[in-house]
Amino acid sequence: MKKFVILLILLLLIFISCEKKEKIKANENHNFEPGYLKLHKIGELKKRGEKLWAMMKNCTLCPRMCKAQRINGQKGLCQADSNLVVSSYHPHFGEEKPLVGQYGSGTIFFSNCSLRCVFCINWEISHLGIGNKTDIEKLADMMLKLQNKGCHNINLVTPTHYSPHILLALDIAARKGLRIPIVYNTSGYERLEILKLLDGVVDIYLPDFKYYDGNKAKKYSYGAYDYPEITKQALLEMHRQVGIAKPEKNGLIYKGLMIRHLIMPNNVSGSKDIMKWIAENLPKDTYINIMSQYRPMYKAFDFPEISRRINAKEYVEIVEYAKKLGLTNLDIQGY
Repeated sequence: MKKFVILLILLLLIFISCEKKEKIKANENHNFEPGYLKLHKIGELKKRGEKLWAMMKNCTLCPRMCKAQRINGQKGLCQADSNLVVSSYHPHFGEEKPLVGQYGSGTIFFSNCSLRCVFCINWEISHLGIGNKTDIEKLADMMLKLQNKGCHNINLVTPTHYSPHILLALDIAARKGLRIPIVYNTSGYERLEILKLLDGVVDIYLPDFKYYDGNKAKKYSYGAYDYPEITKQALLEMHRQVGIAKPEKNGLIYKGLMIRHLIMPNNVSGSKDIMKWIAENLPKDTYINIMSQYRPMYKAFDFPEISRRINAKEYVEIVEYAKKLGLTNLDIQGY
C-alpha cells in the first residue's frame, strides 16, 4: 500500500511538471517579441513610467484633466490617489478567443475608473473602488505569476489612471523574465499625449467605442461629453502604433487594434454611426467585436431607455449594416 501511494505521488509530480513545461512551451512556440523588452533594455521603459508618475502631481493622465494632487493623497475624479489598488488577477477565459487561447488571458483588474458609466457591470470595482492596496513590485510579480500559469498575454483592465504604476512594474517584470504581449483594455477615453508614451509598450490595444453622441456620453458617463471625439483620435493613434489585429496560425493575436462596441437598447450607443466611422477612417479589416451582452446594472434602471437588454433584431441590424459597409474582420456573438 505504501509503495502504491509513493507511486501515485511520483506520477502526480511528473504530471504537474509536464503540464508546467507545456504551458511554458505554449508561449515559446511563437517568435513574437514584445516591444517593451527593447524599451526596458535601453532604460526607456522606466523613464516613461517616471514621466507618467510626475503627471500625478497635478493629475493629467486621463481626458478629465482634473489636476488632483494624487501623489499627495488627493483623489481624482477616478477616485484613485497614488496608491495602487487591484481587484483581482487570474487567467480569464471570457475574453475574445484570440486572446484566451488554451490557457487564458492573464487579466489584472484595476479598481476605480475615469469614465464611471451608470450601467457598469463591474460597478463595485469601478465606482466603489473595491480591491486590495498593493505596490509596484507586487504588480510585477502578478504579471510573472500569470505568465507562469501559461497565460498568453497580460490583460490590463481599466489601466488609464494607473499607467505610471503599470510601466514601472512592467520594467521590473521584464528584468525578471516577462516576455508575453501586453493588452491595454480600456474604455477608449484616452489622451493622445499618454498614448504616445505607450507607443512600443503596448502590443494589443483593446478599447471600447461606447458612444457616437457626446450628449449620450455626458448623460451616462459622468459628464464625458467629449468622449466620441477623444475616442476617435485615440483609435487612430492606437492603429498607427500597432496596426491590424489578426490571429497567427495558432489562433492567437499578438499585436494589433481590437475594437469593442457594446450595442445598447434604443440605439443609445449610435452603433450604425460608429460602424460607419470605423469603415471610413480605419482599414476595412479592422478587428471589431460587436457585443450583444449589454444588461442593465448599477444605476441603469434610473434611465428607462437603457433599463432593458437588447433584442435580437437590434443586434442583427448592426451586424448586417457593418457587413454592408464592407467591414470584414467582425467578431459576431451568437449569430
